[in-house]
Amino acid sequence: MEAVAFKERENQIFVKGDKPFDIVCNKDSLAGAVSQRACVFCGSRVVLYPIADAIHLVHGPIGCAVYTWDIRGSLSSGPELHRLSFSTDLQEKDVIFGGEKKLAAALRELIERHHPKAAFVYSTCIVGIIGDDLEAVCKKAEAECSIPVIPVKSEGFKGNKRAGYQAACDALFRLIGTGDTSSISKYSLNILGDFNLAGEIWMVRDYYQRMGIEVVANITGDGRVADIQRAHGAALNVVQCSGATMHLADLMEEKYGIPSMRVSYFGIEDMAEALYDIARFFKDPEILERTKKIVEEEVKKLAVDLEPYRKALAGKKAAIYVGGSFKAFSLVKAFRLLDMPVVIVGSQTGTKEDYIELEAIVDPGTVIVDDTNPLELISFLTEKEVDVLVGGVKERPIAYKLGIGFCDHNHERKEALAGFEGMLNFAREIHASVMSPVWQFAPRKKSNASGAEPNERPGGTETIHSRFGISTAGGTLPTNHQRSSLPLVEMTAQGLCEQGTRP
Repeated sequence: MEAVAFKERENQIFVKGDKPFDIVCNKDSLAGAVSQRACVFCGSRVVLYPIADAIHLVHGPIGCAVYTWDIRGSLSSGPELHRLSFSTDLQEKDVIFGGEKKLAAALRELIERHHPKAAFVYSTCIVGIIGDDLEAVCKKAEAECSIPVIPVKSEGFKGNKRAGYQAACDALFRLIGTGDTSSISKYSLNILGDFNLAGEIWMVRDYYQRMGIEVVANITGDGRVADIQRAHGAALNVVQCSGATMHLADLMEEKYGIPSMRVSYFGIEDMAEALYDIARFFKDPEILERTKKIVEEEVKKLAVDLEPYRKALAGKKAAIYVGGSFKAFSLVKAFRLLDMPVVIVGSQTGTKEDYIELEAIVDPGTVIVDDTNPLELISFLTEKEVDVLVGGVKERPIAYKLGIGFCDHNHERKEALAGFEGMLNFAREIHASVMSPVWQFAPRKKSNASGAEPNERPGGTETIHSRFGISTAGGTLPTNHQRSSLPLVEMTAQGLCEQGTRP
């Protein structure tokens, strides 16, 4: 490979087909490599932040609070306390003499002014160094104010972003088990790891409601303290972002005996598979029948509208670099549905098991990378002549400077990409970025070695309709990305269920 990489990172980069799969991951970032990862504190904040009726107080310098202020595009159907950024603003004097009194005073003032249902207090690097006793301060404030006041042990230097996820899960677990569960249905679940970006959790909850399943708690998108307190009464934990909340699911299974299931809500196949897996778990014929009807209705509306985008995008090369590796699985499948080969895929926090599964579903020659940095990413994108990069806010400037399209799939985005409707939004966004006329001013890529047209993938004649047992005439690309008005088509839900089996 011609790509540039630090020698110490060679074992975190793998090209499928070169040799037997082996990749090193889940380790501290190489010093000086300018990792795209965030710190432990940031990891805990992005998980807990969407709990909308709680105070989130950062005990540390003002910069830490600014860095994570409104960090997710998490929407709330009610209170919006989570969108306010509170900090104790530690100064030099506090570092010398301690900041416990300042923290206690801040908690009293905020609780009196905003009347939250709970308060989360985040420890930062400087607090870990000077040794403020957050546990004692929070315990005293909880007794005085009669609401849960929970310390989050998130000193930034303790590890990487993944360690922050664990700190957030430990804090959440202190809330769970303190609420009344008497009215919860036996057909019930908790949604873990969905942060309600652009209202996605509302779409998912609607699917569950139509299936006849009660959602006890959103953890944490559009989350409420009272719901989380009674989450131990649910029959199942459904985990979307496994890196962020799998630790919490494990804790709940160990203490309360609640089984968990990993799912993905991105793409047609994985969304359908998630609904079917949950329906099978409850072993209720009526729930399974309602699930089949939902999948049939949703895919029937979607398949015709997707086909014009597939025709336009076929053969364009995609690269994926996301925070959690689990969403990368669904993105690979989503691009395959659009006939777009994925030539680079990686994540910030993937595990060995995640990468083994990822390697099994990508094509030979695909670069798999853990915890990459701008130097490597630029080199890979250039070498593979990528047309679009899916990533987060830190990757956007890299893509644009190289003259390639970009799709934001991280927590800052404002476009709903989950669920069946989200797949259409995803296709529209990819098309708008890849086909933008601005790229005519960027350096041209090498001509296609196969001689095929830029939007033609050799041998790619299968349509979305045929993949899912749908028979219809093809559509045309909607003007200004409006929904196609073509008639609905026939399909079999069972065929889709079989199609969506994870390797």
